[in-house]
Order: sequence, then structure tokens, then C-alpha cells
Amino acid sequence: MAKSWATFGVDLHLDRSGPGLRRSLTEALREAVRGGRLAPGTRLPSSRSLAADLGVARNTVAEVYADLIAEGWLAARQGSGTRVADRTPATPARRPAPHPREPGRPAYDLVPGTPELASFPRAQWLRAARRALSAAPDQALGYGDPRGRVELRTALAGYLSRARGVHADPDRIVVCAGFLGGLGVLAELLRRRAGKAVAVESYGLPHHRRLLQRAGCDTPPLPFDDRGTLPPDDPAAAGAVLLTPSHQFPLGLPLLPERRTALIDWARRTGGLVLEDDYDGEFRYDRQPVGALQGLDPDRVVYLGTASKSLAPALRLGWLVLPPPLVEEVMDGMAGRTPGVLDQLTLAEFLGSGGYDRHVRSARLRYRRRRDALVAALAERAPGVRVTGIAAGLHAVLELPPGTERQTVRAAAWHGLAVHGLSMFRHPDADVPPLDALVVGYGTPPDHAWAGALDALCRALP
Repeated sequence: MAKSWATFGVDLHLDRSGPGLRRSLTEALREAVRGGRLAPGTRLPSSRSLAADLGVARNTVAEVYADLIAEGWLAARQGSGTRVADRTPATPARRPAPHPREPGRPAYDLVPGTPELASFPRAQWLRAARRALSAAPDQALGYGDPRGRVELRTALAGYLSRARGVHADPDRIVVCAGFLGGLGVLAELLRRRAGKAVAVESYGLPHHRRLLQRAGCDTPPLPFDDRGTLPPDDPAAAGAVLLTPSHQFPLGLPLLPERRTALIDWARRTGGLVLEDDYDGEFRYDRQPVGALQGLDPDRVVYLGTASKSLAPALRLGWLVLPPPLVEEVMDGMAGRTPGVLDQLTLAEFLGSGGYDRHVRSARLRYRRRRDALVAALAERAPGVRVTGIAAGLHAVLELPPGTERQTVRAAAWHGLAVHGLSMFRHPDADVPPLDALVVGYGTPPDHAWAGALDALCRALP
């Protein structure tokens, strides 16, 4: 149904049926800005007046404005209302003549593992911090519970249950200094309890293996075949396993249902623990997110989550959802390792107010557009390169012809790209044939640099 926005002479074509109204209004406003019918600087009506004009709920308009502000189409300033943001029109990237870059200073960062830091919701985070600090009781500024502030643990319990299918209550959650902070505490606990090894995936992050090894744990590779990761062959080979079941890093595939079941059966049969690294569980693009493995057996799985991919690594905010028998032991190891209280309270407020959900939705749209642009550019300019692992996350795997990975990484550096080959993630003892590929992170570059990064990448490929 078309409703006329008489003040500006703009027709907004809305689907007024059912739950599609908000999405329809968002798309209509976005297209009006993109097509130039709403020029940069144009002041929009208040949410109340636009809602009355269109005959919709005021909250619907307010949420649409918030989403478009987060995406960068609109801008809001105190005292001046909501306006169409100033946006520099995208121009086709020129293809400069290739030239060597100064060593150590890449023009584009395509290393996986970091979100777009420029999109951190500074204004919303600041407002949440002010509200949280104003409402915080005096005792919140003391030493407090080694598990972290109850406000954050309560907010996390609700969010993780709703968004990731995690079974948790606040008493079983421990707030830690990012993923590595939580893994370090668990590694010490595992060494004290049994001195057993922590088996890891055949492809994974080397610094995770190094952290476990520094804590005194062996890190044998888990069995791996063309269908993914398997439980340990030998029941006595490890007391725990560390893996990324929702979106394997770096290969990018979810753990198959039968493999999930086999892993839980292994843990129950041997008394072992599963350490679940849910590093980017919110960012799935082609269907609903794959639920956390922890939901299959909360007494055998330790869930590790973090705000590093959804917000920013510098916050150093992570969390453990623990089986009840481990809570006291983990608390004993948390002395001096809990993140700052003000950041905990701010995240609790951000979660409770809905700001976190809105930011994640906006980020998911932005990263999906980048993924789609990457796939389209490769299909056009490097059709011989197969792209995998793109259903979720902030990176893709580009499979290369055998024997070309090293030279492609060198060519990428020559074109000003920081990018990793898949071989750097392969466990040195893994019994799997090497695969030549690039692991391309598409989260890090700012929007204005993405076209140039894609051009440089395509020129570097075989």
C-alpha cells in the first residue's frame, strides 16, 4: 500500500500486512535516500508525526530510525532531530598500476578475526554507560563477586538463552577478560584436576594452542575428515576438547549433527569436558543461527563467548557458562582477572535496553553486503577460485590451485594486502593433507576502503 509523505513529496510503498511493516518502512526509507529522493541534510519528521502520517505505531518508526542511523543512512544530533546523513557517493575504484608497498604497512587489512572498529556504537555505548553509572549502587564500586557483576550475568543469561540456545542462570556465568582470559583460567583448572591434554581442532588458532601449552597442557589434534571434526580416537588421550562447533575456524563449516552427538557421547563416557568457542555465533546470513552445542548437555560443555566480534576486542569482555561443579574452582582462579565494573555495567545496560540487538542486526546486514560483494567480485574476476565457509562469520576461505598459497600470500603483500594463508592455522601434527587457500577477513576494512581492498585482492589471486 502506498502512503504519501506529503511534507516531502515522497511516496513510501509499505507492506501493511503482518510483521513485514517495519522491514517495509526501513527499505522504503533506505531506497528514498539511496535514490536521491531524500537529499543529504534533509530533516525527517519526528517519529510521532511520521507515525501519525503513515498510520503506524510510533515505536515502529522509532525503531526504523534507529536501524537506519546504525547503518549510516540517517544521523541524529541532540536538538536538531533526525536527518539524512551526508554520504559521499561511491565511485568505481580505479585500478592503479601495481607497486611495492613499504614492508609492515599494508594498505588493506584482510586478516580474519577483527570486526569493523569504525562501526563501534560510540554514542549508544556512551548513553548506556551514563545510565548504568547513574543507576549503579555504591557497593558496585567495591571488589565484588569474582564471577562478575550480577547485572551483567543476569542480562547475559537472558540473551544467551534467547539468541544462542544456551542453558544458563546467572550463578553459572563467570565474566572474564575476553576469550583468552577465560581459556587461561580453564587451562590452569584442567591441569590441576587431571594433568590431561586438551585436544584441539586440526585447523585452528595457533595462539590458542600456545596458551594451553604454556599452562602445561598438551594439545593433540582431533581427528578430521571431509565431514569435519571427530571426537578423540583414544578415550584416555585428552581430558577436554576445544572446538568451534557453530562455525569452525577457519574452515567455516558447522559441526554436523551426528558429530555433535558423538562429541557429547564421548564427554559422558569419559568424564571429559567440551570447551565451546562461540566466537561469532550472532553472524549467520543464510538461515537462523546454529544453536550452541552447550544446549545438548550443559553439565559437560563449557560455553565461552565474547563481545570481541560483535562490539570490539578492546573491551576485553568475555564470559564462561559453566557446569555447576566447576563454578567454585573457576572463581578461585579469577582473582585480579575480572574486567572493569563500569564496562560490565555498561554492557548489561546495552543488552537490557535492546541496543546490543540493534547493533548486531546492523552489523549483520553490513557484513552480509560485504560477503556478497566479495563473492560477486571473485565470480567475475577470479572464477577459478572456489569460495567456502561463507554462510556465517566475518571471513571466507578462498581455495587456490595446489602449490600456490605461498606465492599468493606474497603477491597479496606486494599489492598492499595483509592476509593469511590457511597453512598458518594447520596443527603441525594434524593427520590431514595440506590445502592451499587464503583466509580472507572481510570485517576489518572500513566501508570506504572495501572496494579498493577487493580490487587489490582480485589482482593478487592466481
